[in-house]
Amino acid sequence: MVTFAGVLVADSRNSLRVLETSHPPSFYIPARDVNTGVLQAATAVTYCEWKGAASHWDLRVGTSMSLCAAWCYERPRRGYELLRDHFAFYPGRVDRCTVGDEQATAQPGDFYGGWITPDIHGPVKGAPGTETW
Repeated sequence: MVTFAGVLVADSRNSLRVLETSHPPSFYIPARDVNTGVLQAATAVTYCEWKGAASHWDLRVGTSMSLCAAWCYERPRRGYELLRDHFAFYPGRVDRCTVGDEQATAQPGDFYGGWITPDIHGPVKGAPGTETW
């Protein structure tokens, strides 16, 4: 579940839990389970050597805004097609993310969007000095 500015942004039992080396999981939530009415396309695009180009999305609820709070792979590369039509959220750019009943905290740093829950044990990438892990 993802909330921002008092609004439920996403709630799903069908998210995809994606693990990458030295990262806590990211959760990709099907678009059908996301309140896309609070998302606005951002100009930022990032690139993953495996998944391809990711478009980023701002969250706007009334006068509250969170820049590049979500991303998605609209045309993921071969092997990652399951990510199409799914959004992932940065826990540090929203008010609350939960996995079941557990609250997630943000992965260190501002580049990665992993969700750290009590069952995740580090170290994890993102803190200063971990760029080459």
